[in-house]
Amino acid sequence: MRPLHSVIALAVAVVWGVNFVVIDVGLQHFPPLLFAALRFTLVALPAVFLVPRPAIAARWIVAVGLFLGAAQFGLLFTAMHLGLPAGLSSLVLQAQVIFTLGIAAVALDERPSRRQLLGVAVASAGILVIAVGRGAQAPLLPLLLALGAAASWGVANVCVRRAEAPAGPGLLVWSSLVPPLPLLALSMVVEGPGAITGAFATFHPDSLAALAYVVVLSTFGGFGAWNALLRRYPTSTVAPFTLLVPVVGMASALLWLGEVPSTAELAGGAVVLAGLATLATRARDRRPLPSAQTA
Repeated sequence: MRPLHSVIALAVAVVWGVNFVVIDVGLQHFPPLLFAALRFTLVALPAVFLVPRPAIAARWIVAVGLFLGAAQFGLLFTAMHLGLPAGLSSLVLQAQVIFTLGIAAVALDERPSRRQLLGVAVASAGILVIAVGRGAQAPLLPLLLALGAAASWGVANVCVRRAEAPAGPGLLVWSSLVPPLPLLALSMVVEGPGAITGAFATFHPDSLAALAYVVVLSTFGGFGAWNALLRRYPTSTVAPFTLLVPVVGMASALLWLGEVPSTAELAGGAVVLAGLATLATRARDRRPLPSAQTA
């Protein structure tokens, strides 16, 4: 990879890693389901009038919108709202690789290689270490919700592969039309009209900046640059840069939010990254699944 493109890949990893801290800032003002709904509303509008619809069946656009948007980010934002630290969230969400391989094996009959199975086993052991550590000091519900978000991302990845969606922002923009209504409906029921009204009545500069970051930098900037790299280089060359996302996420959470990981989280995180590194270095002749979008 050319040096300039390596810098771009690093920049995307940094943007996506810091994004978890930014989400935490946004959640201090917006209820989680409302925050997720606003994110996808601003991704879809007005871009949907400028970007052509992808040439795939409507059911795949709806499926990606539901699993990638409503389920993944609804669960992730709720997990963080309930106390899952931003840095740990950036790590746990990478379990999507495990779910993607498992779901693809069943739905697409894609048999994982021995290296992939080893990577999954190692990463799963790391998540188990984190879960045991969390259970000893804090409720497990936020961690389970984050794992649900990772599973939803895995389903979305398989839908993208099954649909054979063309490269470009079309699927991202058009699938973003799907999540706002179900997320807003859930927000009305779970968070209540008062919380929604209060969020709109007391806008704060930090919350608006967080919303702008997740829409402009994380979604459009990160997604656009990442797709450009994937069109130029093999996925096996680009994908390993995503290993930096949880590293940056945990480091930025330590610097900006004062989050100090526990010994179990550090140990489990190291094991998870080792497993993901094994997956990232799998044989180049096996076409990896696409990653629909990061946080």
